[in-house]
Amino acid sequence: MEPALLGLVLDSSAAIVAERKRQSVPDLIGGIFSAYGPLELSLSPVTVAELVHGIYRAKTPESGQCRRQYIEELVSLVPVHPITKQTGWLVGQIEGQEAAKGNVLPFSDLMIAAAAIEQGYAVLTGNVRHFQKIPGLIVVPF
Repeated sequence: MEPALLGLVLDSSAAIVAERKRQSVPDLIGGIFSAYGPLELSLSPVTVAELVHGIYRAKTPESGQCRRQYIEELVSLVPVHPITKQTGWLVGQIEGQEAAKGNVLPFSDLMIAAAAIEQGYAVLTGNVRHFQKIPGLIVVPF
């Protein structure tokens, strides 16, 4: 039996998929609660940065504005876990241990994973392939 989830750190892929499907932020959160029960949610500052990046890559100003509104609502409802000394330590430890084995992990994924590990949470992502390579991380597919 798998341990109960304490919480989920949302990867940008989850928010991007929901926004593209025109799913409201409350519906996204409600869907997560329906699937996994009432648990804590958080965002990494890296997730926020990845989402904001999308505002400036939008093909039209209207699309950029819609993305901005979506992100602003998301961060108003889901707390952003700060990057701490412990986050940096975890990233350095995991990255160093994996590099010693010849494994290169994307830095942004490591930062998001470290936020999850630090909180005792899993990562909710559509990018399971990258995140499942990070030792000690519970990955939940979106």
